[in-house]
Amino acid sequence: MSLHPPIKIGTRDSELAIWQASEVQKLLALQDIPSTLVPIKSEGDLDLKTPLYAMGVQGVFTRALDIALLNDRIDMAVHSMKDVPVQLPQGVCQAAVLKRASHKDMLVFKEDSSFLKNPISIATIATSSLRRKAQWLHQYPYHRIEVLRGNIHKRLEKLENEKWDGALFAAAGLDRLSKRPAHSIELDWMLPAPAQGAIMVVCKEDDTLTKRSCQSLNDLSTARCVKIERDFLKALMGGCSAPISALAIEENGNIHFSGNIFSPDGKDFLEVEKKAALSNAGKMGEEAAEEIISKGGLTLLNQIKNAGK
Repeated sequence: MSLHPPIKIGTRDSELAIWQASEVQKLLALQDIPSTLVPIKSEGDLDLKTPLYAMGVQGVFTRALDIALLNDRIDMAVHSMKDVPVQLPQGVCQAAVLKRASHKDMLVFKEDSSFLKNPISIATIATSSLRRKAQWLHQYPYHRIEVLRGNIHKRLEKLENEKWDGALFAAAGLDRLSKRPAHSIELDWMLPAPAQGAIMVVCKEDDTLTKRSCQSLNDLSTARCVKIERDFLKALMGGCSAPISALAIEENGNIHFSGNIFSPDGKDFLEVEKKAALSNAGKMGEEAAEEIISKGGLTLLNQIKNAGK
C-alpha cells in the first residue's frame, strides 16, 4: 500500500481534458502514487458562442483551475499547454511537461476536398482560432470563416450538420480521443500555436511533495522546445489566442525554430527561421521575436490588439 497521500488532480470537464488528466493519473500510478480527478468548469467551457479571441481575457480555460489550486481544492492541474498564459499566476509553477503528441493542425472536410486545389475557390471553413483563421485566409483568401466552439464531439457534430466545407482541429486532440475522421488532412504548411500538442502539469510553488511526484513525468526535450516557443510568444506580448505561431524541434543536438505572426485578415505576415546548437538555444525564442520586431512586427501586433477590441 502506498504511503503517499492521494493527489487531487484538477481538470476541465471536457472529454479531452479528462483524457489528459487520466494520462497523468496513470503515470502517477506507475510510481504507486494514488490520485483522484476533480473536474472543474472553466470560463471557456461556459461560453461556447463568443470567439476565443473576442473574449478579452487571458487564461479562459485555465483560470478556474488556478483558483482551485491556490485555494487548496486541488493539488495539481492538467492543461493543454497551448491554452496556458505565458505568465503563470503568482504562487503557481510548472511541475512537468509530458512528451509532446502531434503539433499539427488538421482540416476535417465533408466528402469533397477538391476546393483545396484551387486557391481562388469559394468555401466555408469553421474555426474559433484567430491563428488558424489568419493562416487559412492567407492560403485561401476567398474562403469564408465561421466560428466553431465546443468540445471535439460537438464540433464534429456541428460540422456534419452545417453547410460548411470543413473545420480546423488540432490533430493531437482528435488522435487522443481516437476521433480522427477518414475525411481529414494534416496541414503541413500551417505553423502551430506555441506548445500545441503538449500537456502541462502545474502545482503550487511551495508544494514540494507534488513537485517531486511530477519529476518523472517531465519530458526534457519537449519542455525545452515549448519553452522556446512560449518565450517567442511572450516577447511578442501575444496571448494564447493571438495569430502567432511557433515550432521548435530538437534534432541531432540542434534546435530548429520556425515562427510567424499574421494580421487577423491573413493578408500581412512576418516569419523567422533559426537554428542553433542545443547548448546555445536558451535565448532562441526571444531572439526570434526581436528579429520579427525588427522587420516591422509592432505594426502587426497593433492590428492584432485592435482586432480584439
